[in-house]
Amino acid sequence: MSWASLCKSDHCGGQKMIQSASTETRSVSMRILTDDQIWEIRQAAFEIIEKVGFKCLHADARKMLAGAGAIVKDEIVRIPRYIVEGCLLTTPQGWTIYDREGQRAMEVEGRKSHYGTSTASPNTKDALTGEYHETRVEDIAIGAKVADALENIDFVMPMGSSLDVPGNTADVYEFPAVAANTTKPIVFIGYTALGCEYVFEMAAVVAGGMDRLRQHPFIIAYPEAIAPLVFPQEVVDRIFVAADRHMPQLPGATVQAGATGPVTLAGMVAQMTAESMIHITLAQLRQPGCPVGMSGNVGILDMTTALVALGAPENSLGLAAQAEVAQSFNLPTWGLAGSTDAKVLDAQAGIESTFSVLSQGLAGLNLIHDVGYLASGMACSCEQLVMGNEIVGMAKRFVKGITVNAETIARDLFAAIGPGKHFMDHQHTFDHFREEIWMTKMFDRQPIQSWQDAGEPTMEGRVQEKVREIIDTHQPKPLDDRIVTELDRLRREGEKEILAKYENG
Repeated sequence: MSWASLCKSDHCGGQKMIQSASTETRSVSMRILTDDQIWEIRQAAFEIIEKVGFKCLHADARKMLAGAGAIVKDEIVRIPRYIVEGCLLTTPQGWTIYDREGQRAMEVEGRKSHYGTSTASPNTKDALTGEYHETRVEDIAIGAKVADALENIDFVMPMGSSLDVPGNTADVYEFPAVAANTTKPIVFIGYTALGCEYVFEMAAVVAGGMDRLRQHPFIIAYPEAIAPLVFPQEVVDRIFVAADRHMPQLPGATVQAGATGPVTLAGMVAQMTAESMIHITLAQLRQPGCPVGMSGNVGILDMTTALVALGAPENSLGLAAQAEVAQSFNLPTWGLAGSTDAKVLDAQAGIESTFSVLSQGLAGLNLIHDVGYLASGMACSCEQLVMGNEIVGMAKRFVKGITVNAETIARDLFAAIGPGKHFMDHQHTFDHFREEIWMTKMFDRQPIQSWQDAGEPTMEGRVQEKVREIIDTHQPKPLDDRIVTELDRLRREGEKEILAKYENG
């Protein structure tokens, strides 16, 4: 609302009168693209899909697309714009995600931001020893338990990729490990289509049946196509598995600047938008009305090392811009924040994770994952997650903004207190300080002498202590014994079937 819209002439000497509502609550936000720029990117994305097309390695999907009117030549598919636009119209403009108990947890719509853990790294920085080692199922369970205890972490992903279980079977090990240690919503990548089927079957057991899971989804699938513009058979199968069950899913292709996509951010965003539109079209043609986001990942390459730099500011810039394009379609968005290229919990880790958490919150991205990544995403860390929880709390308070009304402006309070007096013991202070002033649980605000008397603790030391405290004392709400037994049966059954299928090619 502009200043001009708040003012009105009273026709008396040209004076202006402010027309104010009784309460004005504003969240703080930022904008990257103009409406014209969003239009240009949308047009480019539609053209990529229609003129360039994509490589579809799934024979049944090609047949489905051809039947809908797409142009198919060998493995290349070009989709006319009208088909994509029709599929965008049947895509839900937001979802409600529940927790394991069936309680409303996240409204994934508009500019509402929710933060979640990192995932899928081959390494873990051990929660207790601090040493790096290959990720194990035990690490996945510990990560979920720590996330469950953190008030600003809204959803949980398996923190790593388990390397201590037979190949391709990690899905059926990781989901029970996460579900047993948190009631929060779960997002999972999925290693195979069959593994995804078992994950949904397990989730239905937890929810009390597939119908109840559809009505109160607490799990989101995350199939990742391959940039640029390649949809392997396994990825399309995972898209179809989620669509067939009417379960929410997020496109997750990663576009690496100058490698698997243009080095220019505008070109990257156009490609991300095109790839997510293709994903949406596949899902909607398979199951009209199934919930799908418009999303992807930005990968900024450090041109001196050719490695992805998660701490690069362009990550958040590109994700925020892509989110604005998705928001122009009123579709859910996906972010990546709370991550660092650092290997330890140092100043670099704090700076990089804070920048991404705040900037993506200001941009209004919906589901912002990867809080807890170290080493450019090659390792998950409970320490980084705990520090990230504190950063997210700060960011949420900042983005919340200021509520302006008679009570918060407090005109009468000034008259009651008078000049030269303090507000400490007034009821107004007691009534409002908890919601107005964010209280840190991890940062040091002690006087120097008190800090010295306490042994000069560091942020890293406080975080390590908090991680140990959670592991030692936090008790996630347990699953019913009957559910645990059934999940174990499905794990054994799934492992056997997955190994038989993929070992036999």
